[in-house]
Amino acid sequence: MNSNGTPLPDNHILIEEVTFSHGQRRIFDRISLTVPRGKIVGIMGPSGTGKTTMLRLIGGQLKPERGIIEVDGRRIPQLSRTELFQVRKSMGMLFQSGALFTDLSVFDNVAFPLQIHTDLPKDMIRDLVLIKLQSVGLRGASKLFPNELSGGMNRRVALARAIALDPQLIMYDEPFAGLDPIAMGVVVQLIKTLNRVFGITSIIVSHDIHETASIADLIYVISDGKVIGSGAPADLFKEDTPRIQQFIKGLPDGPVPFHYPAADFRQELLDGEITSHAFFR
Repeated sequence: MNSNGTPLPDNHILIEEVTFSHGQRRIFDRISLTVPRGKIVGIMGPSGTGKTTMLRLIGGQLKPERGIIEVDGRRIPQLSRTELFQVRKSMGMLFQSGALFTDLSVFDNVAFPLQIHTDLPKDMIRDLVLIKLQSVGLRGASKLFPNELSGGMNRRVALARAIALDPQLIMYDEPFAGLDPIAMGVVVQLIKTLNRVFGITSIIVSHDIHETASIADLIYVISDGKVIGSGAPADLFKEDTPRIQQFIKGLPDGPVPFHYPAADFRQELLDGEITSHAFFR
């Protein structure tokens, strides 16, 4: 139940008939999907299909042109700035880069959301920060700065910060990118543990098919502004849809072409037109 005693909907997130464009480019064309409460959901697809944009729409950083976006039954685009600020307290975000404050220590990075969003006394904040760092295995690194950490350690500190306020929802933007196998295994285990122990709803945007499939309850594959496939990983991998097979098998060419649309190559070579003004300066 939420703070006023109203039962929460079974779907933590509802995306219904959402359309969104960036300039003249249509990113989503009446896309619909749901994220069940307490589940790990992967959102996958070719580069440039708007996976990170979807997270920004859910978080209220962007507004759709049309359609419904609900988190815990609250329509995100219609919320006031104050209401959105309150809803975001129940969300955690793990950015692809980690996005740690470089001039703050590991401890202060994790303490930051607690200092901003709560009125807790300093000794309680201290204890909570140490608990979160212990959960990601980095309590001993609390006095270090981000530039003293490896990429995997930075990602784990960012995860500790993302869970500092005990969110009900965590969104992961490419959590496995650039990690060595050991660091990747640690992050995968942490996501699974948070979901199992605390019942957190998790959304993973990732290109890493194997790792995402190993922990996801449900995967959506998006392309051309729509959901082109969805289901449990085992079922999705049996799909014979060409677009899904191309993505899962990593084929360089197929429904998603290797070449960006262009004029005939031979004709462009023969006509001799210079397309760059800076080239011959």
